[in-house]
Amino acid sequence: MNPWKPIDRLFAFSLKHAPRTTSRLTMPLLKIREKTIPFSPFDKDLTLARAALVSTTGVHLRSQTPFDLASRRGDPTYREIPSSASVSDMVITHGHYDQADAERDLNVVFPIERLRELVDEGVLGSLAPTFFSFMGFVLDTKYLEETYAPEAAAKLSAEDVDLVILTPG
Repeated sequence: MNPWKPIDRLFAFSLKHAPRTTSRLTMPLLKIREKTIPFSPFDKDLTLARAALVSTTGVHLRSQTPFDLASRRGDPTYREIPSSASVSDMVITHGHYDQADAERDLNVVFPIERLRELVDEGVLGSLAPTFFSFMGFVLDTKYLEETYAPEAAAKLSAEDVDLVILTPG
């Protein structure tokens, strides 16, 4: 069952019966900013490349503070996960997607073991020491855009990462 179906139905109802109020309340959440999306062609040999994983699936180590699910605006922070970490040491804190498959195999949303296999097979050169996980549900993106995403990007750059695998949640 889609957990969002009742919310989708409520939104559709309110949009039909109170369009101005609904639009006024939801437009800040749905605003689309026109920005140029940077494109960096990848021209390095994969067998020499260092890869990192960045995810919005809410994965974190059991020993780390869980993402804040109580915040109505979402949690813009991130968790650093060593690329050597065991899947058994990780959990998911994210209330906005169906996690059933991910709970059976975390690699579905955070393919850490698959990336290790690619290194072992010689497809990838190496993995960065640190991977990054965000919760993904962030309605107020100011701190994400101005603080946390640039911090994570700077750390990836400091670890000489050549490519980043992004996984959504």
